Amino acid sequence: MNRDGERGKVLLSVTGFDPAAWHDALKQAAPQRDIVLRADKAGDPDITYAVVWKQPPGVLRDLPNLRAVFSIGAGVDHIFSGDEVPDVPIVRVVADDLTERMSEYVVWQVLDHHRKGPLYREQQSKTIWHEVRMQPAAKEVSVGILGLGTLGRDAANKLRMLGFKVAGWSRTPKQMEGVQTYAGRSGLDEFLAVSDVVVCLLPLTQETHGILSASFFEKMKRHGALGAPVLINAGRGGLQVETDIIEALDAGRLGAVTLDVFQTEPLPADSSLWRHPNITITPHCAATSDPRALVPPMVAQMDAHDAGKPLVNLVDREAGY
Repeated sequence: MNRDGERGKVLLSVTGFDPAAWHDALKQAAPQRDIVLRADKAGDPDITYAVVWKQPPGVLRDLPNLRAVFSIGAGVDHIFSGDEVPDVPIVRVVADDLTERMSEYVVWQVLDHHRKGPLYREQQSKTIWHEVRMQPAAKEVSVGILGLGTLGRDAANKLRMLGFKVAGWSRTPKQMEGVQTYAGRSGLDEFLAVSDVVVCLLPLTQETHGILSASFFEKMKRHGALGAPVLINAGRGGLQVETDIIEALDAGRLGAVTLDVFQTEPLPADSSLWRHPNITITPHCAATSDPRALVPPMVAQMDAHDAGKPLVNLVDREAGY
């Protein structure tokens, strides 16, 4: 609270989202707080929290009473990009709505590749009536989840319910019932060797930047239940080397790819990714951030923090997520 006993201002600084929708949701959830789109003056002492997505450079500097920064998306790399981030807690968004939307996307794309969706859509465009014989059952297909955080674990559980064999990889060891888990650099090769489909839900860090590259594709499972392996990236665009993806598809090291994220967004019209027959493209829509669902947990954390309670879902600055 500020010196008058009133709750401080919340700075809302977003690009790529409609700020009006987020402003309205914040005002509804926190009517006692002043929601501002910019500081009234340099070093505004009344701003106590910031809610951001790809904030312009410098907006978080010199806010002497800033208590925490909240990301409105699953990723937090944007907060550290080109800005001087003050030494305050950074809170990741964790909400059932976001998790469920991501799992819907993952299940949709895994099933689409599993049940030959791209092939049948191509056949429809050519008026071809031909059933692919020997369709493998889900229990014969192994789906590997790269990243076993909240999103990865939920997707893994839903895929298991459909009968798929599920493997998971994480930076540090984790255990999940019914999921074969692998960890660290030493476990990545083993993970790739057993996965017919690899779903990437990793955060973007210095360690993971460009991980989906030629050397990665060389280690993926060959001659599995779906033939050549399938890649689905719904994590961050910086995880992938897009020229290597096209080369791997053309060489048969990858059988099919779904991309929801890209190195440059929106994806330029002249990108060859648009026109590749074995790539499915979606416009960064896997887990849309809905302010109606995501703002109330943020405000609840602000209120609790003002009352002296600790914040949760904090970003580990050293790990980068």
